[in-house]
Amino acid sequence: MKHSLIALSMAAAAFGAQATSPTKPMADLIYFGGDIVTVNDALPEVEALAVKNGKILALGSKADVMRLQSPDTEVVDLGGKTLIPGFMDGHGHVFNTGIQALAANLLAPPDGEVTDIASLQQTLKDWYAKAENQQHGVVLGFGYDDSQLKEKRHPTRQELDAVAKDMPVLIIHQSGHLATFNTKALELAGFSPDSKDPEGGKIRREADGKTPNGVLEEIAFFGALMPMFAKLKPEENEVIFKAGMDLYASYGYTTAQEGRASTSAVETMYKVAKDGKLKLDVAVYPDIQVAQSVIKPPYLSDVYMNGFRVAGAKLNLDGSPQGKTAWLTEPYLVPPEGQQPGYKGYASMSDDDAAKYVELAQANGWQLLTHVNGDAAIDQLIKAVAASEKKHGKADRGFVAIHAQTARKDQVESFNRLGIFPSFFPMHTFYWGDWHSDSVLGKERASHISPTGWARQLGMIFTSHHDAPVALPDSMRVYYATVNRISRTGREIGPDQRVTPLEGLKAQTLWAATQYREEKSKGSLEVGKNADMVVLSANPLKVKPETIADIKVEQTIKDGVTVYSRATATHTAASGCAGSDKCAKVAAVAMAGAGMLHHMH
Repeated sequence: MKHSLIALSMAAAAFGAQATSPTKPMADLIYFGGDIVTVNDALPEVEALAVKNGKILALGSKADVMRLQSPDTEVVDLGGKTLIPGFMDGHGHVFNTGIQALAANLLAPPDGEVTDIASLQQTLKDWYAKAENQQHGVVLGFGYDDSQLKEKRHPTRQELDAVAKDMPVLIIHQSGHLATFNTKALELAGFSPDSKDPEGGKIRREADGKTPNGVLEEIAFFGALMPMFAKLKPEENEVIFKAGMDLYASYGYTTAQEGRASTSAVETMYKVAKDGKLKLDVAVYPDIQVAQSVIKPPYLSDVYMNGFRVAGAKLNLDGSPQGKTAWLTEPYLVPPEGQQPGYKGYASMSDDDAAKYVELAQANGWQLLTHVNGDAAIDQLIKAVAASEKKHGKADRGFVAIHAQTARKDQVESFNRLGIFPSFFPMHTFYWGDWHSDSVLGKERASHISPTGWARQLGMIFTSHHDAPVALPDSMRVYYATVNRISRTGREIGPDQRVTPLEGLKAQTLWAATQYREEKSKGSLEVGKNADMVVLSANPLKVKPETIADIKVEQTIKDGVTVYSRATATHTAASGCAGSDKCAKVAAVAMAGAGMLHHMH
């Protein structure tokens, strides 16, 4: 009876008709036959759900919802699978994830096969041996991780020379904050023993203290990379963008984020959306330092245009903890190569510049996402927000601290006081938990990375993210790490910071919708909200928490339309490609981008 009243009254309220009237709206789609988890505390689980015009029409008992069936209604039996709200990307880079789908896969297990420098070299050689990857004369790889290599160090330029000596070889670190170039790539990018470290970046050197060893950090790397991709043609950028969306959809994301967009990337995404509705909703945050020209209408909007909107701006205040460039208040346990004991990383900019950009965002009403990994960078953000508040008031800024991995408890309390929304990165507990404990932070500090437990103690909500292409946009791996905090080797990383499976699910659905300020239309299965949904192979609230990562995304549904089906997909876990012709095309695009190294100087 309770389900009956809920289903019928909700349908009537949503469409202004009496549910028992002959003119009641009929459903386009009805789902039943499995667990339907709403992530709505008022009605946590129902037997059936109906969709009309891309919106949720009704929820309740199967008997009541089936009354909305007409001869044209598609009825879907879940067959024991589980329906949940679509995943929303707390933070990631859907555009740049296209590059991950295109380059040689240098990830360590379980996402790749690179375990040492020899296997890295062989993977690059195998990738370049494919005909479609040879036309531009550049070898491009993504995802190597010195913490996971047997040698526990970055490759040298000479080791990349062994892959190809007379053409540039460029491999991007999994953090996205460093890269290694071979000798030819260094030469083409203009690096020499006379090159000076740029502000906010470092050129690592050989034993003579002068010759670049191939490893470039932060601005030194970005300064070489950005001109390369800025010269991509619009049609090449479009292929990259669509490859990123394909990969996101395969992991159940119905709302994606491009969390640090260039002007050209914004223009590309906007054009693709104008030409036709995007597969997913994509919220874009242009770099506040270099892309202010697109943080305005028609790009900037509270509503989506065919699935696209610029939602705010992005600020970057430091680097990567696993890459040992994040800015800390206490030294790294083991300093990186070329640094002395006491090394704490470094800032991306001065306190004055940070304050200037924070105030600019608040003065313009832009939602600001700020990359802060180290606690010194978090201090800088807190100081800047507090200063801006004194001038402009608190209001509803919607500011988000991205990663906040080494946040101290007093800093989480400051987030709460200042209304800064934390988007944490618990996947680090799986991928780099051992590295943080043994080399980066030490056991005590490592146990508190991404302190979701402290946030919940204060009654705060948060999101959990993947930061793709830093990691694959694997929704279930994010979920698993948030709930379990177990490293690749089985080590517990701060069990006191764990949250419940329901809280972990909310961090990727309802709480994510709140971060985007879209909770009225997304994040839970409720009448009138978008029919953004995911079909899972099992119910994550009922399985053993340590098996959550084994759950498969069976189907991704955006506005009532299936945009991914595991049953018909041909993509692999390491690639967004969906067929040999497409793979060849996107690989060629990546090479076209890498080939721009030849024209940088």
